Amino acid sequence: KDGLSIVTYRWNTNQPPRAAIQLTHGMGEHALRYGEFARALNAKGIVVYAQDQRGHGATATLTKTIGSLGHDGWQMLINDIHLLVQYVRSENPNIPLILFGHSMGSFAVQQYLLDYSREIDAAILTGTVALDLLAAAFDPDQPFELSSMNTPFQPARTDFDWLSRDVSMVDAYINDPLCGFGLDKESIKGMFAGGQRMVNTEAVQQIRKDLPMLISVGELDPIHQQMVGVQVLVDRFQAAGLKDVTFKSYSEARHEVLNETNRQDIVNDILDWIEKKLALSTKH
Repeated sequence: KDGLSIVTYRWNTNQPPRAAIQLTHGMGEHALRYGEFARALNAKGIVVYAQDQRGHGATATLTKTIGSLGHDGWQMLINDIHLLVQYVRSENPNIPLILFGHSMGSFAVQQYLLDYSREIDAAILTGTVALDLLAAAFDPDQPFELSSMNTPFQPARTDFDWLSRDVSMVDAYINDPLCGFGLDKESIKGMFAGGQRMVNTEAVQQIRKDLPMLISVGELDPIHQQMVGVQVLVDRFQAAGLKDVTFKSYSEARHEVLNETNRQDIVNDILDWIEKKLALSTKH
């Protein structure tokens, strides 16, 4: 809507796709980190789309705005998700569409669902939490530094041990010039303000009750504060009448479940869940 160019990627299947998935990445990272996951999805006949969010990745490189979502950027980011949903639908009108969000991307997907749950066929959230509970742990007048999440893992090898037990994945993140930054004050305030909508029961009740949803987190992910924050989120969805919420927690795993030492098992669980839900959707 504001004329910003958003860099978008597509990973194609070898055969006509059975489903489409749209990936929404987290803070301080970018879409191309999801290549391994995308190829696993492609192998199952699922075409994959992702965008570098405003303030991130190649989108930020083009606009020289790394770490800033811009004016009213949080709502614009959610609008960007909707524009890509519409584009994916236009290219794939007759197959199911799954919306996936990790961490900051999962907060955006949560809010997207309040208004647009009928636009998609399933939702997957990883590295997620009830955002208002996370907000309570931070000073809203300060920029958000991702390394601040590392406290439970001190003494630590790096500032980003909280992401994964796989040291090669942590080192790849640290060595990636498009990773590791937080967001400026205005962007963080917008994100946390948007999260307040999820506290409103009537707003959450607008999500269609039959939407299949998978929530996958690492047991030791610090953002959910020993599972409390993610359990609140699951409870909110269920209290709002959602009938098909699957919650999976992985023992000892940290924030980036797709980059964990047991990522093959986690990815297989996601693929199995998609397969099951797509089978359900083809019965309708």
